Amino acid sequence: MQMIKTNYENKIILGDTLTILKTLPNNFIDMGITSPPYNKGENKKGWLVKNIKYDNAIDKLPEQEYQKQQINVLNELYRVIKQGGSFFYNHKIRWEKGELFHPMDWLRKTNWTIRQEIIWDRKIAANIRGWRFWQTEERIYWLYKPFEKGTKIGKELKSKHALLSSIWSFSPENNNPHPAPFPICLPIRAIYSIMDEEKAIIIDPYCGSGTTLVAAKILGHNYLGIDISKQYIDFSKKRLNNYQNELSITNNEIKKHKVNKTFKERKEKGNFTGKFRTKQNLTKEKNLFEI
Repeated sequence: MQMIKTNYENKIILGDTLTILKTLPNNFIDMGITSPPYNKGENKKGWLVKNIKYDNAIDKLPEQEYQKQQINVLNELYRVIKQGGSFFYNHKIRWEKGELFHPMDWLRKTNWTIRQEIIWDRKIAANIRGWRFWQTEERIYWLYKPFEKGTKIGKELKSKHALLSSIWSFSPENNNPHPAPFPICLPIRAIYSIMDEEKAIIIDPYCGSGTTLVAAKILGHNYLGIDISKQYIDFSKKRLNNYQNELSITNNEIKKHKVNKTFKERKEKGNFTGKFRTKQNLTKEKNLFEI
């Protein structure tokens, strides 16, 4: 296993995502994060943004073909990620001629357990037309690979991570050659919350401008990226070489992972814990009402 890790640690592979994933060994990745092309047709644009076109990639497949592709990619990721591992999948709800396409349409057809749907509040709208209320959010799906003899519940998050809630508010990244990058605080939050201080190999199968890879490097993890664009890979490598430039953003995110007193600590010290109050506290409350 150590030799397998060495072959893929801190590498970016040029090529088609599904093709490359099929060549990777089983159960050696700890977790991953990605945001794939959304199949927006390359001709969709709002008043505030131009139409999105990727370097060396087509984003206008027939919808059913696109969904089948994503199912295949996600199932390959399920294979290469360890039991007990997690994958964070960023996508959005789309409409085509009035028909709604929801990521759940294909996520429920994969091997993954869908552990949570997180709302990414992007704080801006990309289109100001009035067909629907302004869509300022995207979705992040926390996918989980259960242990064979375990349950689908998985390991509990530490309080300092779980307190951040299921609504993540980040503005999109600016000054990036990639047409649709997520901000570095997004993968920082995901990786730090799941792995905490444990070291890992992090994969991004559509690594684009390298945001996930830089986040992994800053947090002391190894990474594996895949992308079909040499242009984006070259930019990612430069960004990785200059990762110190993004330390301040990372430190600001890490500071949010703090809790003054955990549930366990409150319970042990007899402090208020909701319905799990101690007998000592119940006696105190009874005495207060009797005074």
